[in-house]
Order: sequence, then C-alpha cells, then structure tokens
Amino acid sequence: MAHLESFERSGTHRLIPAKYTKGSVLETLPLPAEVLADLSEIDAATNERTVAERGGNTAIGPSELLFGVPYAQIVNAAFCHPGPHGGRFNDPRRGAWYAGIEIETSIAEVAFHKRRFLKESRIPDRLTFRYVDFLADFSGQFHYLDDPEMANCLLPDPVPQCYAVSQALANALLYAGSNGIVYPSVRRSSGTCIACFRPALVFNPRQDRQYRITAQADSHAISVQSDTREMLSL
Repeated sequence: MAHLESFERSGTHRLIPAKYTKGSVLETLPLPAEVLADLSEIDAATNERTVAERGGNTAIGPSELLFGVPYAQIVNAAFCHPGPHGGRFNDPRRGAWYAGIEIETSIAEVAFHKRRFLKESRIPDRLTFRYVDFLADFSGQFHYLDDPEMANCLLPDPVPQCYAVSQALANALLYAGSNGIVYPSVRRSSGTCIACFRPALVFNPRQDRQYRITAQADSHAISVQSDTREMLSL
C-alpha cells in the first residue's frame, strides 16, 4: 500500500498555457462598460473556478481554496477545472496540482498530451504552444506508491482508460486525508512528478520562464525555446 514519506522541494514546475495567465479575455474587449458587466456576470456564473469559490462545487469548496494571496486564481483553477476525464490521480469531479520536479519532466508530460491532441484532432501540422512555468514549493508528508501500485497506476496508455485504477487509489487516499502522491513520470523515465491534493500546500506559487513547445502528432521529437535560452530538442 502507498506509504507516507516527507517531501521537501523548492521550485517544482507546472506549465500553464500562457492564455490562461493573463486574466479574463473580457477585459480586452472594446465594449461598453454595462455590456462588459453583463458578460462578466455570465462568465462568473458558468466558470467552474468562480462557482467553486462561491460554494457551488460539492467536491471542493471555499474552505479549501485560496483567497487573497498571489496567484490564488491559478492554484484554484487547477482544482476546479478537472477536465471531462480527470487526470491520472484525479477524477472529473476535482482536480489536482500536477508538477514536475524537473522542468524537462513537465515539458515531456505536456508534449505527450499536445501530440495526443493533435492526433485526435487530425491536425498534421507542426504547431507551437506557449506556456508559462509556475514554480511552487512543497513541504510535508506525501504518499509514495509501492511496486504493485506503480505497475497498475502508471500505465502509459490508453488514455484516459488507463487512469481507472490510479483514480480509484487517489480517491481513497484523498478522502483518507492524504496530501497527494509523489510518483515516477510516465512520460520521462528519469523524471519525478507530484500530484498535490490540497490547494493550501502549493506554497509560494510564482511565475518563472515562458516556453514555446513545438510538436507534431506523428513525431516524438519536440523542440523547446524559453524566453531566455534555447533548449535542446527532447
């Protein structure tokens, strides 16, 4: 069974699409103030994060979410927008804060899902996606998988069907009070990831570099550029 160990790490990496880090797109629209007010009200009523912040989500509520701290909306969004199928260690009701210990690990994880998106969308072109690297620190007790759990929970495919066992384990741990899971990256053999279940444990979230990841559906080769340096293809 998954066991507890202390996890202390500064500067873990979560890549977030750049378009989600600049506030509401409504603010950029050249519309009258009263129209923007109406649109903002509609957006707030349907946005999963704002709904949860007002107590409208039974899986995660205001008592767990962050308020009044830098990048609270970025952290809250990770837990309030779980996606239609969830992730490896979260189901569609409640998200988690996923991060790579190494930036290369986060890039490999993101690139896999972008290639999958391009393939499923039947887009043959080589496309570039822009991300902002959000750093965060962790200090606490987290669960680590045992060998049988790693064999059953870290299957590479098919996605999302291969998430069934890992989501079941994550739910059992979550409702037993777990802070999250530290586990080997599925998309980078030498990498390590964390799935944090508790918004309050995402310490000191902050922006770091921006990255441009270029990928193609039928190629495992990707190229990566940051705003400060060129990186080797991974």
